[in-house]
Amino acid sequence: MDIDPAKLDAFMGGFVRDLGAVMHAATIVVGDKLGLYKALADGPMTAEQLAAKTETDARYVREWLSAQAASGYVDYDPAGDRFSLTDEQAFALTVEGGPAFIPGAFEIAVAQFKAIPKMVGAFRTGLGFGWHEHDSALFNGTERFFRPGYAANLVSQWIPAFDGLHERLAAGAKVADVGCGHGASTLIMAQAYPRSSFIGYDYHEPSVRHATEAAASAGLADRMRFEVANAKTYPGRGFDLVAMFDCLHDMGDPVGAATHVRETLATDGRWMIVEPFANDRLEDNLNPVGRIFYSASSFICTPASRAQEVGLALGAQAGEARVRDVVTRGGFSRFRRATQTPFNLIYEARP
Repeated sequence: MDIDPAKLDAFMGGFVRDLGAVMHAATIVVGDKLGLYKALADGPMTAEQLAAKTETDARYVREWLSAQAASGYVDYDPAGDRFSLTDEQAFALTVEGGPAFIPGAFEIAVAQFKAIPKMVGAFRTGLGFGWHEHDSALFNGTERFFRPGYAANLVSQWIPAFDGLHERLAAGAKVADVGCGHGASTLIMAQAYPRSSFIGYDYHEPSVRHATEAAASAGLADRMRFEVANAKTYPGRGFDLVAMFDCLHDMGDPVGAATHVRETLATDGRWMIVEPFANDRLEDNLNPVGRIFYSASSFICTPASRAQEVGLALGAQAGEARVRDVVTRGGFSRFRRATQTPFNLIYEARP
């Protein structure tokens, strides 16, 4: 090998950053579960004060706080030996459901690590690993990670990007949220449009149960319900809106799902497809966002598709051209990119 020392040093520098980030991820999950971030948001504290406030061990808490400070997740004042959160850190680490809330993302990472033994086998055999086979951290983390983006954009930006859809929902429409998971997106829409009715479908029974409980807790059970059903067989007809949030690429037969959506829509209905942001060419996705989605897709999205009946395996970086192909093959004549964010592409399909 002809090693360039400068290039090796640069690569090893990246390795140090990456290893620190990977090892730090577990500390974020622990801090979130123990309420350490939320307690620290009340004001500067020593390790002993934070431990007393959270009923935890001071020695562990000091080591945890030191890791947070080294990672830039808390601030440290050596003069008073106190730790604190800036407003920005507190906003991202403690405001559940806020547009910048991040702890849920690290729950997803934890679930990926737990899947390593199964994924080693999947890589060798080409077989799938279903969504339902993952640790429950994946289901909780996915809801907590994606909900902030939906809360920030769904009602204020995405729905208005569909001509006349806001008015239709405000007047009273029939909506299906397919692949709804824990129902975060369904609840957000139901809260914004009290005259409309909502049905959430998901093949994962524990998620449907969680969503049903969430709807009851929110006082919305009279206007929405959740049922166990997959994207190719969910019941109902005449929907004004069918929505799929970050799930079409996970499906084994997305063309079959598109065909079924077409059959269940009203004549002038809309299909909202929210997918991870991706360009059509691999070389255009070699960036920090693409890194996140390709990594997640390797362990979650692609094996989930492979576990199903066809296993097209679009992956989380499918891009607009491949989604357009799926939608048009499913019988839709109109397809467009309605809007986008740094993390999502929002498509509109019409019969």
